[in-house]
Amino acid sequence: MIQSIWGKLGGAGIGLALGGPIGALLGGVAGHVLIDREGAPFGKPPRDVLFTMGLVALAAKMAKADGVVVDVEVRAFEQIVDVPESEHDNVERLFNLAMQTSDGFESYARQIGDAFKDEPALLEDVLDGLFHIAKADEAIHEAEYVYLKDVATIFAIPDHDFERIAARHVLRPDDPYLVLKAERGMSDDELKRHYRRLVAENHPDREIARGLPPEAVKIATERVAAINAAWERIAAERNIR
Repeated sequence: MIQSIWGKLGGAGIGLALGGPIGALLGGVAGHVLIDREGAPFGKPPRDVLFTMGLVALAAKMAKADGVVVDVEVRAFEQIVDVPESEHDNVERLFNLAMQTSDGFESYARQIGDAFKDEPALLEDVLDGLFHIAKADEAIHEAEYVYLKDVATIFAIPDHDFERIAARHVLRPDDPYLVLKAERGMSDDELKRHYRRLVAENHPDREIARGLPPEAVKIATERVAAINAAWERIAAERNIR
């Protein structure tokens, strides 16, 4: 049985294994003081832990930027990442510590961007998670949008891809086609094939195979839901059956 991410967090030296600012953050929560801020001396860092802790760190910095109360952000995080009740206090401590660290969000974003630079789908998962947390208060505020755009820039995500990701969360006139990354000039059959391919590529099982932590499959599930909703709107407009 694969060890849960939350079990891994209790392991001695996990902060060392992560390295960088995210390793230092986790070490501060776990009480580990020997943190190598320059790298990971025990080999490649655990991908699932890095993904989840990076999402926490960036969400906390976003909360600090927009002034939203932390518990709102924590609840939103726990809507997309399964957190055992016994770990709730640790997650809240992580959020609070990340808000207080001298490291800016840029250092966290660079560490995640470097770790997953060859896996843009995982970086997109991080952004989707942050968008979900940003809209926890039923609105994505201008400061949050600018913050998310800055994170995407550090991740080297092109502007048109950022707009497509944002369209899954922010309503716009061209929402359906933007969400599907589709052209209005595509035929009905082309659109249908394109839609089916997107659903297959973004299936939660495939996301896990790429490295998304099982605890975070709700991110992929929400993405597929947005893709399906966009397709339903287009199919209704075009009377596609």
